[in-house]
Amino acid sequence: MKLRIAGYERESVVDGPGIRFVIFAQGCPHRCKGCHNPETWDFSGGREVTEEELLSIIKATKLLRGVTFSGGEPFAQAQAFASLAEKVKGLGLDIVTYTGYTFEEILEMAQHDPDKKRLLELSDLLVDGPYIEKERDISLPFRGSRNQRLIAVKDSLALGRAVVTSI
Repeated sequence: MKLRIAGYERESVVDGPGIRFVIFAQGCPHRCKGCHNPETWDFSGGREVTEEELLSIIKATKLLRGVTFSGGEPFAQAQAFASLAEKVKGLGLDIVTYTGYTFEEILEMAQHDPDKKRLLELSDLLVDGPYIEKERDISLPFRGSRNQRLIAVKDSLALGRAVVTSI
């Protein structure tokens, strides 16, 4: 399966817990004012890559705790990112997914879109909500504005409501 990406970072410590391989999805409907990655907004930008290409690089990168899907908006390519997430989990790595949607909005969309549901289910940690420039706070771990939450996905799905966690 192919994904449209803006790029990737082999070793990051700022996009989730531990050393992470970060994939930046290309295309974003949110267009948040003050966005850190506005070059990812255009759905026809970036480049196409295959899962196999990314998995090969991920496997060759040592000491990873997991893979982070950032943006752009990974849920705009939910089928491709869910497929990749399944393979990443098979390597024993965890998944962090950044999204401009809230957990509640994703739950609503997931009722009608099995790919969005699957990507949510495969995510271990969800960083949700749009970036709000007026709420910018660089002291927060793994997020840019105070409205964004770190959500423990498995617990949240079990309870049917967002379970905010701290790292």
